[in-house]
Amino acid sequence: MTKKLHIALMFGGNSSEHDVSKRSAHNIYDALDKDKYDVSVFMFTKQGFLLGNEDSMKIFDGENEDEVVAEAMKGVDMSNPLANVQNLSEVKDVDVFYPVIHGNMGEDGTIQGLFRLLNKPWIGSGITSSGISFDKDLTKQLLTLHGIRNTKYVAFTPETMDQYPWEKVSADLGETLFVKAARQGSSVGIYKVRNKKEYDQAVKDCLQYDYKIMVEEAIKNPREVECSVLGNRQAKASKLGALTIPEGDDFYDYNNKFVDASGVVFELPVELPEALTKEIQQMSLDAFRVLDNRGLARMDFLVDENDVPYFGEVNNLPGFTNISLYPQMWAVSGIEYSELIDQLIQLAIDEFNDNAKLSFDFVELGQEKIGKGLLKSQN
Repeated sequence: MTKKLHIALMFGGNSSEHDVSKRSAHNIYDALDKDKYDVSVFMFTKQGFLLGNEDSMKIFDGENEDEVVAEAMKGVDMSNPLANVQNLSEVKDVDVFYPVIHGNMGEDGTIQGLFRLLNKPWIGSGITSSGISFDKDLTKQLLTLHGIRNTKYVAFTPETMDQYPWEKVSADLGETLFVKAARQGSSVGIYKVRNKKEYDQAVKDCLQYDYKIMVEEAIKNPREVECSVLGNRQAKASKLGALTIPEGDDFYDYNNKFVDASGVVFELPVELPEALTKEIQQMSLDAFRVLDNRGLARMDFLVDENDVPYFGEVNNLPGFTNISLYPQMWAVSGIEYSELIDQLIQLAIDEFNDNAKLSFDFVELGQEKIGKGLLKSQN
């Protein structure tokens, strides 16, 4: 009998997307074939501590999170976020880690660094790719360098914000703008502004979430189109999806995505001119390559009135809630939910094995050779 793979779902986190992560993890847990996989769950609390499988499963099963966390943290070394799990055999025996942590810690390279130290495969992009993809400013810099069309923007910090007053930015980018925290997800810290008062307030509000702010031009009457990408170095693009938000809403915000999507119209797949479809799919694959993504990513686009697509942003750990578009786009492309998860697990193993083939030599100091070895962790 073939040994089951041990999959560890990592969810929660200390970001604004904590509850979204819990929902995504529930869906993935339910979809994992228990005849193929043994599954453990580990939740990062809102304070950044990692709970063991037993306590995490209590929360998974509906017990009050605050009460479970309070009890679990009694007598724990509060200076060590991993104190509860560092000696548990289930962590040592994990075959593949599946991070389902949206936002900070999950998408920015933090948790990926832990997996690398543990020398275990994980689903999704590596440390550097995750950090760049989570930073909207760095993403756009790379896209622009490689000729991938995206919207015009400026980025600044509190130290340089005086150089970007409303009068200058609106003259350069237009009088309708998006103000965004550069390193947040799920439309948290995003504001559509049309005048100086709104602009100044949006910048102030964004500084609650990040110290780097991005101000972006608004495309007039855009269609929001998305593409799912699956693979490692030889990735493939899904059929496209599109969405229309309720009248009166400024953009596809957190509420539309995760609280009440009843007014959002999804087109899956969306019928677009063939040339436009191919262009968006190719732009998605090009961005995936340029950003050095692995496993999965959802690419978001704005299409203007002349059918010109502009790359919006990449989500390298997209949601898996009941209304998340990443798995839905693959479903209409012929890959159902459970099969998609199987493929993501295999891609993680393949990437880990490929990186384990890389060799390195330690430096020589004088006549003494320090050592020679084989790198067995993911870049």
